[in-house]
Amino acid sequence: MKTINCIKYGADQEPIPYTPYPGELGKKIHEQVSLKFWQEWLAQQTMIINENHFSPIDPDHRKIIEQKMIEFLFEGKDTTPQGYEPEQE
Repeated sequence: MKTINCIKYGADQEPIPYTPYPGELGKKIHEQVSLKFWQEWLAQQTMIINENHFSPIDPDHRKIIEQKMIEFLFEGKDTTPQGYEPEQE
């Protein structure tokens, strides 16, 4: 099985089986982000969309989501929405 060197989890990680985003950014993600790390981003993205009431079809919202994705995947920034509180059991 082909593996990649993930920017978060290091060598021998399972790659994303498809290019997850268009253009050069998608190519970079595909080459440097493992499937595990990508799944973490997808969960984070869902939280960002829900907490901010974003619409993925709104171009302004898409720009913000893309910026948060770059910060999360490549800059190691905390992209948790301000004021986010996990639901209490």
